[in-house]
Amino acid sequence: MKNICWALLACALSGTAMAQEVARGVVYVDANANGVRGKKEIGLAGVSVSNGIQVVQTDAKGNYQLPVQDDNVIFVIKPSGYKLPLDEVNHSKFYHLHKPKGSPSLQFAGVAPTGKLPKSIDFGLQAVEEPTTFSAFVFGDPQAYDEAEMEYFKKAVVDEAKERKGPLFGISLGDLVGNDLSLHPSYRKTISQMGLPWYNVIGNHDLNFDVKSDSLSDESFERLFGPANYSFNVGNTHFIVLDDVLYPHPTTGKGYQGGFRKEQLDFVANDLRFVPKEKLVVLAFHIPLNPDNEAWFRNDDRQRLFDLLQDYPNTLSLSAHTHFQQQNFYSDVHGWKGQKPHHEYNVGTTSGDWYSGQLNAQGVPVSTMRDGTPKGYAILHIDNNTYTFDYKVVGKDDKHSIGLFGPAVVAEKYVKRHALYANFYIGAKNDQLRYNVDGGKWKEMERVDDYDPAYTQDVLAFDGAEELIEGRRPSDVVASTHLWKIKLPKLPVGKHTLTVEAKDIFGRLHTAKKDITVVE
Repeated sequence: MKNICWALLACALSGTAMAQEVARGVVYVDANANGVRGKKEIGLAGVSVSNGIQVVQTDAKGNYQLPVQDDNVIFVIKPSGYKLPLDEVNHSKFYHLHKPKGSPSLQFAGVAPTGKLPKSIDFGLQAVEEPTTFSAFVFGDPQAYDEAEMEYFKKAVVDEAKERKGPLFGISLGDLVGNDLSLHPSYRKTISQMGLPWYNVIGNHDLNFDVKSDSLSDESFERLFGPANYSFNVGNTHFIVLDDVLYPHPTTGKGYQGGFRKEQLDFVANDLRFVPKEKLVVLAFHIPLNPDNEAWFRNDDRQRLFDLLQDYPNTLSLSAHTHFQQQNFYSDVHGWKGQKPHHEYNVGTTSGDWYSGQLNAQGVPVSTMRDGTPKGYAILHIDNNTYTFDYKVVGKDDKHSIGLFGPAVVAEKYVKRHALYANFYIGAKNDQLRYNVDGGKWKEMERVDDYDPAYTQDVLAFDGAEELIEGRRPSDVVASTHLWKIKLPKLPVGKHTLTVEAKDIFGRLHTAKKDITVVE
């Protein structure tokens, strides 16, 4: 009970105890999975429970106590070796909404009044054999603006990904919908077809925009998804999900800014007190931690997050938002104090470039992202406290990881005027790419900060169209951080095969081939 007492004492010392109640309950082994604690179902000791700020652990009999105010979400932090009960759409039932007066009146409904605090808020878990080696789906920005786009998301991504065997669960990294929060139930129904427990991050397009305080911007999200800040354990990995969208903008009052409120980072600090240092800590949020633009992300918030993580040698951040794909590495120049750089994988999106571009054979927009990364999703692989990941292009073979752009036929006289581009979708700036011709000597390719020519061609098809093209014009191109280039070498008349090989940040090799015919 020591941790429980300290949490209650801290609130008393802050002078707010008079305005608070105390939530009590039990975390127990729900052996018959009926959601009700039976007389013989034992309590679980040492399980973390939180009110969104304080975190306590259950005592030897599974009991906990937490202070609560009039707007709290009480939730259990899933321990390794146990699973949470799921509702009819595979959403984890791990929280209790405590809002006696309900949410304020908003355009999109928030939480209805919950009434008095229950006498006991219990959480039933089931024991499972949970491996330390596992994989998980990571979806960036489904972001459907209407039911037609939700159907695009289902047909292009969900219908394909749900057939893949192996991943234990999935995470969507925010922007579940596009501003119309009445689509959240449709998203829940669609993502439930994955048939797996699914965790959701809030994004800037999932907010209640008719509020004056950031703490109220997630009222509709809470109604359907629960807390916007929470954590859970799988194997030897601790996942922390955070809302990093400050709305309204804390300085200008207009729009939003990346960052965290103090109480969110207090939750992280309190949560990490019970996380062993050898664990892998994976953070999931929407907006990247961009250190180069204060207007993009509040520097002080990122710094405090980095300070909280400095004693954890194994960390990873997952973000989305940008609708292109990047590997960001933070070191001491960015305020990171760990022994090795902190890696943030800014994941490509399942909506691609907002469902734009020409329609494919499925009748779904191709939606290539502005940096030339095709629409797709990531698969995170974890082995104990280390990780790798793959990026799966929808509609393509698993091995498709490099997009090549160059001519199929060239005149012998002009071969050296042509170029070959390689877009290595999960590439990082320090990766090495090389090529050979017809199995000959390997030569290095040059990394370039340039526009992907294949995507540029897609945009120009709309801009130069002489007849109406079905679909929405893609967004303007942006420079890719994972593009390499060569000028074609002199080649004799005949058929030639250029092979490109890339080594990723995990030391794995990826290959792609391009056939070029040289004519007189």
